[in-house]
This record gives sequence, structure tokens and C-alpha cells, in this order.
Amino acid sequence: MQTKQDGQKTWQKSSVANLYYYAPTGTYYARPRIKGKVKVKCLRTDKLSVAKQRLGDFLREEHRKAESMDSKAAGKLTFGEAAETFKSRLAASKDLKPRSKSYRLERLKALTKSWPNLETTDIGKIRKHDCQEWAKIFGKDSSPTAFNNTVGTLQLILAIGIEFGACYDNPAKSIGKHRVRAKQLELPSQAEFQALLTYVESVRVGRTKSCANLMRFLAYGGFRKGEAKQISWADCDFEKGKIRVKGDPETGTKNWEVRYVPMIPEMKILLEKLRSERPEAKPSDAVMLVSECQGAINTACKNLNVTRFTHHDLRHLFATRCIETGVDIPTVAKWLGHKDGGALAMKVYGHLREEHSSGMAKLVSFAVAAPAETAPAPKNEPTEQTTH
Repeated sequence: MQTKQDGQKTWQKSSVANLYYYAPTGTYYARPRIKGKVKVKCLRTDKLSVAKQRLGDFLREEHRKAESMDSKAAGKLTFGEAAETFKSRLAASKDLKPRSKSYRLERLKALTKSWPNLETTDIGKIRKHDCQEWAKIFGKDSSPTAFNNTVGTLQLILAIGIEFGACYDNPAKSIGKHRVRAKQLELPSQAEFQALLTYVESVRVGRTKSCANLMRFLAYGGFRKGEAKQISWADCDFEKGKIRVKGDPETGTKNWEVRYVPMIPEMKILLEKLRSERPEAKPSDAVMLVSECQGAINTACKNLNVTRFTHHDLRHLFATRCIETGVDIPTVAKWLGHKDGGALAMKVYGHLREEHSSGMAKLVSFAVAAPAETAPAPKNEPTEQTTH
């Protein structure tokens, strides 16, 4: 082994080219020279055999990057190479929430899956006609939101091609957006919801009882599915009658912040029942034993001829019930975790179920109120005269 001094550090050159042993920590490092620059990477192992394998992976990746940079410098860039740059920038962005980043990656995956050979295509050879043909096919089976965001991802990656001089303009800018229409809420009535719960519990296959409890939990608390999964017994304050929803953007609340949702009477009954059934549960244990119940919902809706709904629709059901029973919209918005003071809630829940609207309409009248009747004055009864 050859010893080499590098400042205060002692490096021992191994028998493998570009592989060094760092004596103070007993760890192997890769130190190749690529395109005139020394690259250093800790291989996180003290075993030579493992270090050799990791060195090979590191060299292949660095050479691939170097070739990519050569292509960019020459004005040549594949869509896949531009997509890698896009993903690197996405990961480094501090402006986007984790869920927004993962959604962008989902859209990129949908794009490359629906456009054959796109990743290996020279980005400079992608034309407006190619983009429009892809959009025509992809738009047939995609929701407006998914379509618009996938097109937006395509445009962002093609913009990287312009940045590197691989293409002159962005051919995807010619694709028009699809109109996003507000979803018409078709929620189960109170009777239908109870019938669905009874049906799910009656099946007795798998964890249907837990699925029914999750349906209740989502409907009684207005939680998102990811939020419900994170709620533990320690989050349930029976004394104050409220539930804490944790601020975790990955799996919990959408806006990072902790919020509190009141325990409505049905929620308190549900939680007390579950707690009595699981006396061994620890404060850190999740309240719900399952994290999704869509299959059970689908089966029940099909068999009871009820319009299919999703986990998120149970959140809508909670908000609708609150508003129908007189809770003001800003308060409902706060319980849901909205940060706009109720603007979104007003937009989504402004038109409630038809029977509720009809009932409210009966209270509205332009008729002139009749004057209140006054009780008639008592009449003096004639006194009897005695005849003699």
C-alpha cells in the first residue's frame, strides 16, 4: 500500500485504480479524475469487495453525466436527459411541498409511459405536431386536472432543452388546456350512509368491521385519508372533546400546521366504543386499524344501488352535515384545515343537498305579516232581575 499525505488526512492507495482507503476512519473512497476534475465520494464501507462494486457504479454514473454534459454542450440533448435535469431541480426546490414534487414525478411517469420512445428522442426533433398528436390520445382517458398538469410537466422539460440550446422554441405550448369543471357532489343521504355501514359490517370477510369504522371516522371528523392514518389515541382529548390532526405534509395535514377538530357526539361514541374494545392500546397506537376502505365502499354502493363515492367524499359529507345543521362556513373551513377563511368551502359547499335547499326556501316569504290578533274584551253578562 502506498501512503499519500493530503493536508491533515492520510490516504492509502489500494490495488484498484481510483480507489483509496482513508486510514483515520477505515473507510474506502472513490477518487477518479473525469474530464480533468477529481471527483471524491465516500463509499461507506471498509470492505474492499464492496468498495470495488460501489466504485464501478459511481464511475458509470459519473461518465454518463460527463457524456450528457458533452451532448448538451454540442446542442444535443435527449428528452430523458432533460427530464433528469428537471428531477434534480425539482428535488432541490424549496418552494414546493413534498406532495407537489411527488405529483410532478407522477405526471412525468404518465407522460413517458403514454409517449413511446420519448425518453430516447432528441429533444430538438420534437415538433408541434408530435405534441398535439400525443395530447389528442392522452386527453381521451385523462381527467382535465391530470391532463393539464402532465402538459405543464412536458412544457417545463422542453424549456430545459431551450435553455441548453438543443431546441429553439417550445412545441408543447401549442397544446390547449382542458376545462376543469367543478365536481358535482353526490353524497349519500343519512339513511343511505347508515345502510352502507350496516352492509359493510354484515359481510364479515377480512377487515370489513375496521373498514366501517374508518368510514365513520372520516365522515364524523372530516379528515383526509392520510390524516386519519396518523391520528393516535394520544391525539384524542376526551376531556376537552377534540382531536389533534398532526402537521405532516408527507402523510398528514396538507398545510403543515396542526389543527383541532371537535368530537361530535357520534365521534365520541365511536371512539369510546373502540377504546373499550382495545383496552391494551397504547397512546402512540393508531386509532384506525386500516388506512383505506375504498373496496368496501365500492361493493356496498354497488349492492345497495347508491352512487359510488370516495374516501375524500366522506370529508365532503362531514362539511355538508355541519353546514346543514347551522355551523357557519368559516368555522367549518377551520375544522377542515382551509387557510382562506372559508372561500373554498363557500365555493364547494355553497349548494347543499336539494331537500335541504327546499326546506330552507319554505322559510323565505315576501308576504306582509298579518297584524297580531288581540283578544276580544270580555262582555258584561246581563244580570238576572227578580220579579216579584
